[in-house]
Amino acid sequence: MQRRSFMLWTAGGTAAAAAGIGSIAAYLRWQEITPKVLYPGRSEGHYLRKLMRERAALPAPSATVTTDVAILGSGIAGLTAAWRLNKLGHKDFLMIDGPQPYGNAAGGQFGDLAYPTGGHYLPLPSPESTHVREILFDLGIIQRDPQAEKPYYDERYILHAPEERLLFNGHWQDGFIPTEGVPAEELAQHERFFAEVRRLRQAHGNDGKRVFVFPTVESSQDPAWQALDTITLKQWMEREGYTSPTLHWYLNYCCRDDYGTRYDQVSAWAGLHYYCSRWGQAANAGNGAWLTWPGGMQPVATAMEQASGVKRHAGTVVSVQTTDKGVEALCLELVDGQPRTYLVKARKAICAMPLYVAARVVNNIADYGFDAKRDTPAYAPWLVANFLLKRFPDELPHAPLCWDNVVYQEPGLGYVVSTHQDIRVRPPEKTVFSAYVALSDRTPQAARKWLDVATTEELLALASVDLKTAYGRDFASCVERVDITVRGHAMAAPLPGFRSNAGLKALREHDGAILFAHADLSGFSVFEEAAWWGDRAARLAAV
Repeated sequence: MQRRSFMLWTAGGTAAAAAGIGSIAAYLRWQEITPKVLYPGRSEGHYLRKLMRERAALPAPSATVTTDVAILGSGIAGLTAAWRLNKLGHKDFLMIDGPQPYGNAAGGQFGDLAYPTGGHYLPLPSPESTHVREILFDLGIIQRDPQAEKPYYDERYILHAPEERLLFNGHWQDGFIPTEGVPAEELAQHERFFAEVRRLRQAHGNDGKRVFVFPTVESSQDPAWQALDTITLKQWMEREGYTSPTLHWYLNYCCRDDYGTRYDQVSAWAGLHYYCSRWGQAANAGNGAWLTWPGGMQPVATAMEQASGVKRHAGTVVSVQTTDKGVEALCLELVDGQPRTYLVKARKAICAMPLYVAARVVNNIADYGFDAKRDTPAYAPWLVANFLLKRFPDELPHAPLCWDNVVYQEPGLGYVVSTHQDIRVRPPEKTVFSAYVALSDRTPQAARKWLDVATTEELLALASVDLKTAYGRDFASCVERVDITVRGHAMAAPLPGFRSNAGLKALREHDGAILFAHADLSGFSVFEEAAWWGDRAARLAAV
């Protein structure tokens, strides 16, 4: 369907060309753009699969590196581990980047204009997220009172208004839940839902713990609340009598945005956690504020790296095993397509990689209580496309451009404006629109198969669906360059039963020569969870 949308768009430009030279020019300018497509980890994965098919062996290690603690992965979990080790006074540690430095926190640049290729914001951390507040205070993002009810944040990183808008029925409106032209009975259901969210934020289980918090391991284990993990969010809505189509669309959008997965597949516990756990406050911002940077989460990742003083090695871990002296990790690096391997020897290793990878590279992972077939989470694929614009496109009257701009459709998740935080009197001449797409309109397996064979034109068509809807074919004349990042296993999807996953529990509780640290241990991918497990692993590794 998305390919057809692109065909209709370009065919429309061709038809319009008969009526005007301007349309021809816009069409041709768009057609001349060949996106740059980045597939993190794809080259290494294809190389290793080829070796398996041919039953060939990797080249022998060309070097051996020795360290006390090896951090295998450079995403937020790995960076937090490095940061905590340094805070504990532990200096002998080494990080192996993995297929992409910073993982889902990575970003890029068009000259001076930064953009995200993964996560692009961070909610204000709630009081329970003391580990996140400590990190942000150490980095200077929180300037005063890090553990107070309302810390004081660096205002450069607090999201400025106007924050968000929704294109609904041909018009932009404030906020993401449709309101304009929506019947009164639907609006009443909206209000009932948000009143329920306010109630659930304060709910406690019979063990005295709050029901929905970050980190999720601190959430109540009360069976009555755990039962929400046996049904989907859609089933919960139907059970509670929510019939409003606009409310159903909104909750589905939020699940796709946070988990890359539709609300008829996401656990009701996870779906409600999205709303009920995010209530952090700031002394110098309103409730529900966000922290954001033009480069998404990469500036935070970079700052964490610098604060930790970690030494990094390029390469992807292909095998991890324990020895009588600790741990050995065999690492692969492709240099101009040619393989090179090296061996890392350490007293302890922090396995800060997605679990679908860890299941393949950690020798005998079943010995740790993790059954790869039974316990590996499902993973949702994503596209992140960054459009460098030579000028801002024309907006509808009385509809100011916002930081986050969403279209009432699927599978697109809207687009973020990288220069939104620029507070100069005159807007910059150029900007970057970062369009996000969760391929939730198909199964993850079907999506990955499609991504593996899709042409750059097809990827561009899918990535630009929301922008086409918002601006029409005239958007083409604004575009100077497009970079697309394809993440076939972008994030773990919290399907019903994820809270009781025995394998995740076993890895969370394991303490030994190999320690596990990744947001996947919680069942879904967010900064707060990744940082929690990185922090825990570092404290254990330092002993």
